[in-house]
Parts: sequence; structure tokens; C-alpha cells
Amino acid sequence: MTSKPLLTCEALLDDAASRISGDTARLDAELLLAHITGFSRSGFRAFPEREVAARLAVEFEKLVNERMQGMPVAYLLGHQEFWSLPLKVSDSTLIPRPDTECLVEQALELPMPENACVVDMGTGTGAIALALASERPGWTVSASDLMEGAVVLAQENARQLNLPVDVFQSRWFAGLPAGSFDLIISNPPYIASDDHHLNEGDVRFEPASALVSGADGLDDIRMIVKDAPDWLNPEGWLLLEHGYDQAEAVQALFVSRGFVKVESRKDYGGNDRMTLGQWPQKGPFNAQ
Repeated sequence: MTSKPLLTCEALLDDAASRISGDTARLDAELLLAHITGFSRSGFRAFPEREVAARLAVEFEKLVNERMQGMPVAYLLGHQEFWSLPLKVSDSTLIPRPDTECLVEQALELPMPENACVVDMGTGTGAIALALASERPGWTVSASDLMEGAVVLAQENARQLNLPVDVFQSRWFAGLPAGSFDLIISNPPYIASDDHHLNEGDVRFEPASALVSGADGLDDIRMIVKDAPDWLNPEGWLLLEHGYDQAEAVQALFVSRGFVKVESRKDYGGNDRMTLGQWPQKGPFNAQ
């Protein structure tokens, strides 16, 4: 009589990691098993022989199979950390990336009033807006997104974190309440429609509306740069994330529109992935 294999943490993790592709296979397996069992990842190492109930092993196997098909871990878990904030995620939004924390860092370094008014456009999970609100309680932070599902999710994250961020449904500036801002910040769609990366990795499962922006990836950025001055206070800032190879083109759009102090900043990988500019005081340069 052949005995059934023991359902230990070590055996389940070794098996799953051998079947999940990619450099993070073991990490992925540990995150999924921790989600199902409630055990900590450090507990897996301290007590590898701990047994897992058969029904939980079945649930774990379902998640492993979905991960093997390429489903992002964040969608399987239903949450993702950003700026040390636990955020709920869903397939109606992009998964917040660590490099977008660089955008938050740049915003916090800008010379702004203590009571600055800020809007995060295309907010998705609300990650950028919530990070800023957590760091600057004196700021009035709002956020917008075109997709109703994203708006609902961002509102839920704001409530869960008890952060006072108002979230509106809007296609860029079209549906924003009247007002003006000291900072407009966005991680907009910036991938070209024929980019091969759209068929690779986690991106395959993320909403195309949050990724793709025309033939060169700059359609939405053009729209934002064109309309932003109508919503900026004098000496207000526009700060955008973009593709690693788009800095020169985005800078040109800023300068052409009349922004000053235009420059690009690097992400954690050393790529120029953010461009910022300041709208000048009223004068002939911005009387457009």
C-alpha cells in the first residue's frame, strides 16, 4: 500500500516553485501559500515540516495553476503594497509598481505650499494619491480615473486607510470639479499600441486602457500637457511618469506648451522615467 505524500509546507513550496516560471518562483509560491494558510513566510523556513490541511492544499494548487498561466500574484492575492500602504487591487486597475514610488518621491521634493492642492489623474488603485496624503496631511489631495471599477477601488482603499482623498470619475480633466491645483501628477498610459511587451508577463492580464496610448504611446500625455495649464495655479507643477525612451519627446511637449524648469528624473533602474515642469507666473509666455 502506497502512502500519500505528506502535505508539508516544504513539499508544497518545492513542488510549486518547480512549476512556476520566472526568477521569483519561490517568492510567488510562498506568497500564495501564506495567503491560503495564514502562515508567515518566515514560518515556512522555521517550520518547513508543518503540515497543511488537504482542503487548503487544494486551494493553493488552484492558485499555483493560475500563476503558471501567467496571472499576476497581486491579482491572485487581491492586494499589493505601495509606499508601505496595503492596497486592494483588481483586474480593473494596473498593479502598482515599485518604480512609481519614485514619482511620489519627486512630488514630495517639490517646493509647494503647506496647504497645496493636488490631483492624481488616472489613479487606478489610488496608490499615488494615497501615498501623498499619508505623507502630507496638510495637502488637499484628490484623484480621478476614467474606469468606474478603478474609482470604486480607490475610494475603498482611501476608506480602509482612513486617508481623506476624494476620488472622481473623469477622463483626464473633463469631469473634474472646478478648481485649480499646485500639482497635477499622473502615471498615464504610455505604451505604443504595437509594443511587444503587451503580450508578455503580467501586462497581458492588466487593462489595456491603462496601458496603451496611440501609435507612439504619447496620445494621453499630449492631452494632459495641453490642458494642464488651465487647471494649474501660477508656479504650479505638472509631474508625469512615462516610458524609459520617451523623456526627450515628453520634455519637448512641456517646453512647447510653455512650461519652465522642465527636466526628467530617473527611476530605480536609472532610466529617465519622469518629467516635470512648472507653469510660470502670468505673462506673455503663458497667455495662450
